[in-house]
Amino acid sequence: MADILKRNKALSVNPLKASQPIGGSLATLGFNRAMPMLHGSQGCTAFAKVFFVRHFREPIPLQSTAMDQASSVLGADENVIVGIKTIAEKSRPALITILTTGLSETQGADVHRNVREFREANPDFADVAVVAVNTPDFTGSVETGYAATLTEIIRSLVPDAKEAGTRPGRRRKQVNVLVSYLLTPGDLEALRDIFEQFQLRPVFVPDLSDSLDGCLTDEDFSPVTIGGTAISEMATLGDALATVVIGHSLAKAAELLAQKTGVPSYVFAHVYGLKATDDLIATLATLSGQSVPERIERQRRQLQDAMLDTHFMLGQLRVAVAADADLLGAFIDLLHEMGAEIVAAVTSCNTPTLVDLPIDCIKIGDLEDMEIIGKANKAQLVIGNSHAVDTAERLSVPILRAGFPLYDIIGGYQKTWVGYRGTRQTLFDLANLVINHSHEEIPVYHSIYGQKPSNEQAKSCH
Repeated sequence: MADILKRNKALSVNPLKASQPIGGSLATLGFNRAMPMLHGSQGCTAFAKVFFVRHFREPIPLQSTAMDQASSVLGADENVIVGIKTIAEKSRPALITILTTGLSETQGADVHRNVREFREANPDFADVAVVAVNTPDFTGSVETGYAATLTEIIRSLVPDAKEAGTRPGRRRKQVNVLVSYLLTPGDLEALRDIFEQFQLRPVFVPDLSDSLDGCLTDEDFSPVTIGGTAISEMATLGDALATVVIGHSLAKAAELLAQKTGVPSYVFAHVYGLKATDDLIATLATLSGQSVPERIERQRRQLQDAMLDTHFMLGQLRVAVAADADLLGAFIDLLHEMGAEIVAAVTSCNTPTLVDLPIDCIKIGDLEDMEIIGKANKAQLVIGNSHAVDTAERLSVPILRAGFPLYDIIGGYQKTWVGYRGTRQTLFDLANLVINHSHEEIPVYHSIYGQKPSNEQAKSCH
C-alpha cells in the first residue's frame, strides 16, 4: 500500500492539475451534437477553451452563462435558464451539460433546480437532453470532473431496464466501454480495432475518437460537436453483452450503469503494459467465445521483443511521474514491469484508489513538489504534461510528455499508449529519450602525435 502525503502548503506554485469544469467539458465533447455550458464568468470559459484549442488544435464548442458582478451577488438563475434556451433555439443540440465553476458554486447556484425550471417553462425542447453537474474548480481535477459528468449523463440518459424493457445480452455483439480521461482519441481507435478483431461491437461512452480525432468534415462550421457517441445509443446500453470499464475513476459511473441495466461489468485500471493488455485480451476472448487472433498474438510477441531491446535503458531507470490518478497508476505499473524505479510520484488530488498503487509514497501536490522530490532522489527522466517541461529542464533530464494539456507538440492528443502496439511504441520513446540524453560515453581520444603542429612548433623545426 502507498503512503499518501497530503498537501502541506496553501498554494500551488507550479500547478499540475486542470480544473473539474474542463474535465466535464471533455466528457461532454465525446457525445454527438453536444454543447457544454460553464456556469460562471466569461473568463472561466475562455480559459478552458484556450486549454482545449492548444491541446487538440481544433475549434471547440463551449458556452458560458456570463456571470457578472451583479449576478454573482444577486443570483444567476436567469443566466442559466436563458442560456439553455438560447443554445437550444440556435443550435438544437442533442445534449447540453451545465457545469458549475468556482464562482457559481461559491455564489450558491442550484443548477439542478434551474434545469427543472427550464423544462417546466419550455416543453418545446423536450428532445434536447440537459444534464446539470456540480464541478467546482476549487476541488478535484480534470479527471474527477470528467468522471462526475459521465456519471450524471448516465443517470439522466440511460433508462432503467424495467422501464425500457432492455435485457442484458440481447445484442450479443455489443459491448459497452466506459473510458476514462486517461485514454486519448488514438487509444480509442486502437481499442476499437482490438474489439472488432474479436467480432465485437464496442460502444464507447464517451467517444472522443469520433469527435476530436482531427478529421476534416464537409461542414464549414458547426456550433456543436460533430461525431462522438450518439445520444440514441444510451438507450441501448441495457441490451449489451457486457460493460468494459477502463479507469478506476469511473467506478461510480460503472456501478450506476450496472444498477440501471443489470449488464455485468469488467473493470480494468488501464491498458498500459503487457499484463494489463493480457487481461483485456483474455476477457474479450471469453466474451466473444473466440480464440485470440493471430494478428494480436504477433503484436504481443513484438512487444516482448521490444521489452528485451529496451530493458538495458529502462531497467533501474530513476523516473519522476506527475499525473492524475488513473494515468499515474498506468505509468507506475508500466515502469515497474520494465524494472524502472519511481523516485517521485505526484498527483493532483487524493482519490480512494491511490493507496492500492504498488509504490511506497505518493505526494498530493504540484509540479514544484515533483521537482523537489525528483532532485533529492536524482531522477533521470520526467513524465508529465507540457507544464512539466520547465521542471525537466531545471532537473537537466529528458521528459516524456503525457496527459493534459499537451500544447508544445503536434499530435500529442492522438498518440496511442494502450495495447501491445501502444506499449511497444512507448517503450521505444522512453529508451530513445534516455539514449539521446545520455552523456556517459567515453570521450574520443586524440593523440598529440596526430595533431597539426602550431606555427611556433613549425618554426622551431627549421
